Amino acid sequence: MKELNQKLAIVQTKLKTKKTSYNAFGKYYFRKAEDILEAVKPFLLEQGVSVTINEEIIATDPVPTLQSTATISDGENQITATAVVGVDLNQKGMQTAQQFGAASSYGKKYALGNLFLIDDTQDSDATNDHGNGVVSKLKEKAKPVITTDQMNKAKEYVTAGGSVEAIKKKYKLKPAFYQELLKIKEINGQKAKAKDTKKVKK
Repeated sequence: MKELNQKLAIVQTKLKTKKTSYNAFGKYYFRKAEDILEAVKPFLLEQGVSVTINEEIIATDPVPTLQSTATISDGENQITATAVVGVDLNQKGMQTAQQFGAASSYGKKYALGNLFLIDDTQDSDATNDHGNGVVSKLKEKAKPVITTDQMNKAKEYVTAGGSVEAIKKKYKLKPAFYQELLKIKEINGQKAKAKDTKKVKK
């Protein structure tokens, strides 16, 4: 399991995803689940892993609720991340199939974002509510409380050079967990600084 955690940390720190879609109404570019999957593909054979997404309806009242699960596996072990999204049946200009499709797309993207620590908080797609506040509510629902296992992965991610803020924006962190990650980041920074100083002296 530790080997898979390390492979995931490598993907998390190196993954770059482009925003290939354009919203003419809001006049902004945004990324979709397909963009993330396309960016992940080069890592699959390189790291010997596979990535899948599954979704299921976990509630129907008061609104249909979808749970998307993104999974990375090395054939023996697997690590998952989930996102929960409600279907907005009152979305104007959309048929029911489109409403479910929109929720499904959001859920898949957020599940992949949670798995690979992709920060979409600055995307207009994530912040533009078009006056109805739906996106903000869906993102808040999709933000999971970090578990002990995920915290261990977060430590590896930060140790490998990852961003503490990226983790904070994807998970609900206890203050103690947040301070622990900041401490790891600080120690890594001090080690890097000391290493650079040593090189200069040489």
